[in-house]
Amino acid sequence: MRARALAALTLLLGLSGCTGLFFQPMSEHVFDPKTIGFVYEDVTFEAADGVRLHGWFFPAEGERDGSVLFLHGNAENISTHFAGVAWLAKAGIDAFVVDYRGYGRSLGEPTLDGLHRDAAAALDTLIAMPGIEPERIAVFGQSLGGAVALGMVAASPHKDRLAALIVEGTLSDYRAIAREKLGDFWLTWPLQWPLGLTIDNRYSPTAAAALITPLPLLIIHGQEDEIVPPHHAEILFDAAKEPKTIWRPPDTGHIQAFATVAMRERLRDYLTALFAGRAPPHQARE
Repeated sequence: MRARALAALTLLLGLSGCTGLFFQPMSEHVFDPKTIGFVYEDVTFEAADGVRLHGWFFPAEGERDGSVLFLHGNAENISTHFAGVAWLAKAGIDAFVVDYRGYGRSLGEPTLDGLHRDAAAALDTLIAMPGIEPERIAVFGQSLGGAVALGMVAASPHKDRLAALIVEGTLSDYRAIAREKLGDFWLTWPLQWPLGLTIDNRYSPTAAAALITPLPLLIIHGQEDEIVPPHHAEILFDAAKEPKTIWRPPDTGHIQAFATVAMRERLRDYLTALFAGRAPPHQARE
């Protein structure tokens, strides 16, 4: 118990200022998608402050229905995250998977400000690609990437032109989740409020969720998520304005919703309907 409490305290000290353990980048690529039959293009681009960034673009096979910009979670790099969306290319949807500064082959050091600049630059880069239509682009972020996606899209000049924003396993508030983690252990429980105040909360996902309208927002959260508890999804959903949807896959852990064929087909159907200008096949709360 003491070891777990000390680990939580160490994590919080990393969260303070959004450095250290909050960002867990890995430089080395450990897997090449080509070895399992995926075709991709290396893309190099720059953030607004000049930091050089890298991503992989998986072009749609056959006729293109639309495109997805994918923002991964706080650890590793695109070589361990690409599988979360690269399958969309085989369903006629481009997937642009990018690394934040300090991750993979992207230069620089990760900061919360920097990640938002990187996400905005990635969206600009995707829109500028030949044949890409903003009206058929969805932004999809998992875990920390979902929080960044909410903040970036809410402030983006492209917001009213996009097709959708999708977040999975996303925290509702940086300070709130840090306090929750500290409050789980008796040794760190007294520290949850004073140390929570040291955390950069300028990019509160809940505040951003309220600004996404009129862009359709899809919130996905596994009901067995032990990393970001499911109530964070409910907070985001309640803060958001219409049009909004929430999917709660049962028996599903952190960012594991698309491990099944059924959920992949469900997301494909949701996206293709929006890209075609139709209402997606869903209810607001599921």
